[in-house]
Amino acid sequence: MKRPLRSALSTVALTTGLVLTMSACGFGSSKSDDSDPNTLTFLAPIYSDGTKSEWSAIIDDFQKVNPDITVKLSMESWKSINNVVRTDLQDTRSTPDILNIDAYSTFATDGKLYPASDIVDPSVISDIQPGFAKNASMSGTQWALPLFASTRRLYYNTDLFAKAGIAAPPKTWAELADAAKKIQALGGGVSGYGLPLGSEEAQGETSIWTFGAGGDWSAGDQVTVDTPANLEGVKAMKAMADDGVTEPNPGATNRLDVINAFIQGQIGMIEGLPPTISQIADKNPSLKYATAPSPTKTGDLVTLGVADHLMAFKKDGKKAPAIKKFLTYFYSAAVYSKFVSSEHFISATNSGATALADDPVTKAFLSTLSVAKFYPSNNPKWGAAQGAIQQQIGTIAQGKDPASVLQQIQQAAS
Repeated sequence: MKRPLRSALSTVALTTGLVLTMSACGFGSSKSDDSDPNTLTFLAPIYSDGTKSEWSAIIDDFQKVNPDITVKLSMESWKSINNVVRTDLQDTRSTPDILNIDAYSTFATDGKLYPASDIVDPSVISDIQPGFAKNASMSGTQWALPLFASTRRLYYNTDLFAKAGIAAPPKTWAELADAAKKIQALGGGVSGYGLPLGSEEAQGETSIWTFGAGGDWSAGDQVTVDTPANLEGVKAMKAMADDGVTEPNPGATNRLDVINAFIQGQIGMIEGLPPTISQIADKNPSLKYATAPSPTKTGDLVTLGVADHLMAFKKDGKKAPAIKKFLTYFYSAAVYSKFVSSEHFISATNSGATALADDPVTKAFLSTLSVAKFYPSNNPKWGAAQGAIQQQIGTIAQGKDPASVLQQIQQAAS
């Protein structure tokens, strides 16, 4: 789940004696202290401008009630964290004890992780919503803890809809294309639909369309990219680009670009995330907009769901008690719900959802979880497929044949 980022901050020493390390040059610059079972290293990505202060406060409060445990936190941007993790895993002294990232399956397959039941109390495991627990499990064992979730909804500019004479948000692809053409015809540099197929997160936009055609990215233990349903979804994306109802050069446009353009009133419709609500409130509170379910081929309800995860590396096994104390504390309803609310996402726990019942994001997005389809994060081959989608899918907007592009991505996944 890649959010608006900023550069990592400098090192800060907290007055409580808890050490907080902020590093832009990699977690490996601060070796893990595996000789002390009560010193934990934690590598996390930057979700927003507030992520650093939120984790700082959580760790600070945890330290006050657990003064024998020290947590050292390193933070990286989403652009660099995967490279940092790959480097760190080459040296166990650099491997973090706790990691927050999207995919976990390769680490679990390689035998590097604790089972989730070893790193939180049973009450936390039972509190996790079933769909998230399934997505964090392989072969009947849960290996990761869902941090929070993001789904997608169609955000649409109600002023542009009124000017274009569009009475209701589209439910089907045909209605979406028709609405986009009417908005595009308004002129003035306004685009009908934002289609971000640049490398930042092309797999996200693509999944909305392939899922909308009844497709999927996996079947059993196989990654399935080159399928008739997926091809239908990709062809529908290409048709939007070919019809000229999207922003210019969608194959090289990233998600943040179309979100910002929508916020400024320059795009009629986009597939937005939960934090888009707060971004609009911050950047252009006068924008008139509404949200609706993602359009699909037939109008059936389905959307993309994404869950980032927390996981713990077992190494010599001595740190499990300290890790369990910290993560169980984090998933307590009061602590966890505050973090989720601050980052404007959806709770992965039942108690968190209850605590956030009046939150604007929960009100708009909680109902989407029942129709969300997730990336196959529990398949070790998904990482290769995702990378290939990010690098290649945008070429369909530059004239490449969708069938051949999917075939190439399938080869990369295999």
